Amino acid sequence: MMTMDLDGLKLEAHLRMPQNADRVAIFVHGSGSSRHSPRNSFVAERLEQDGIASLLFDLLTEAEDASRETRFDIDLLTRRVEAVVEWTKSRSELSGLARHLFGASTGAAAAVRAAVGLGDREGAAADELRVRTIVSRGGRPDLAGDALGRLQVPCLLIVGGNDPEVLSMNRDARARMTCESELRVVEGATHLFQEPGALDEVARLACDWILRS
Repeated sequence: MMTMDLDGLKLEAHLRMPQNADRVAIFVHGSGSSRHSPRNSFVAERLEQDGIASLLFDLLTEAEDASRETRFDIDLLTRRVEAVVEWTKSRSELSGLARHLFGASTGAAAAVRAAVGLGDREGAAADELRVRTIVSRGGRPDLAGDALGRLQVPCLLIVGGNDPEVLSMNRDARARMTCESELRVVEGATHLFQEPGALDEVARLACDWILRS
């Protein structure tokens, strides 16, 4: 475990760093979740096996997480993700790694908006903080609003076949994107991908997508 200091705001994090990793997946969990999410931990373990580092962190402080309003404050979540990406630049073990965002639920919207915001930085700052790709697992990218049409990095949307409402939202969100994107449906899976083999498929799709770039 490690503590990230974001200009005085301290958030707990867990870094998995396989030997010779050249890219890192920064996990942006959804409302009511944390770095202890068993689903994200499972995917992070699989990424590690493929040589991909992962950073799982508490997106909100304990007090912030106690408020439903804060959990769904996409502006706040976006600023927090941008701050975490900036923090990785200051860490010697992470600064040279290609950055990928892995979002779930509301975290997917924050990931999209953060990638757009970081890409809008000027000059060298934009290059140093650039996000390579986004993966969304059962996410709500539709909550990213106008940022969907401005996203310039490849985005993979993974949704359970038995999660019709979220699947419809992802289809609508993808239709608003102009970047490279794919929508992959895990047949038989519900929103939390609890069915046998469902998370294995999520991890496989995520690994393939991240390793492409």
